[in-house]
Amino acid sequence: MFVRAYLRASTVEQDATRARKALDTFAAERGLRIAARYVEHESGAKLTRPELFRLLADCQPGDVLLVEQVDRLSRLTSTDWQKLRSEIDAKQVRIVALDLPTSWTLAAPPDEFTGRMFAAVNAMMLDVLAAVARKDYEDRRRRQAEGQAKAKAAGLYKGRKEDVARNDGIARMLTTGASWSQIRDTAGCSRATIAKVAKRIAAAKPT
Repeated sequence: MFVRAYLRASTVEQDATRARKALDTFAAERGLRIAARYVEHESGAKLTRPELFRLLADCQPGDVLLVEQVDRLSRLTSTDWQKLRSEIDAKQVRIVALDLPTSWTLAAPPDEFTGRMFAAVNAMMLDVLAAVARKDYEDRRRRQAEGQAKAKAAGLYKGRKEDVARNDGIARMLTTGASWSQIRDTAGCSRATIAKVAKRIAAAKPT
């Protein structure tokens, strides 16, 4: 059995490794060693997350996927959460989250019966917390949109300030032939940002 830690933050400005100490302490207290850590800067509302799926590809049956909170794993819609759960179940991976005490026994189940019992309880609680995480995500998005609409109506909303230095760097990398994956890793930006800069370059070219 290998313990694989998954650390996620939505943006590169956030510290995805913030929870590392808590995960290390949890594992050490149970005599476990974290075999690998997978750090991701993607929204939990996205199913397509390269590091999460690299983790699952590396897993063998019985391995543990360790996270600080269930919302680090999922803020997905119900449909996408079921897709991810199916992938995890197919790999026979056990999810252990620090904010889900029912999952802690799965880090080292003492016997088959206890392991199966807690696995069933844990599966139900995971679904509940995943639904709560999604609702929290949608509520925050709604409040943000309402705030922006109110600011626009008052003539106060200017939109997000452009990171000119970063976008100039992206433009230079695009013109030198760097791949989008290389640019994303170097600049710490989304593919949508790269696409926006690429579109701007294309529009500036003489016809």
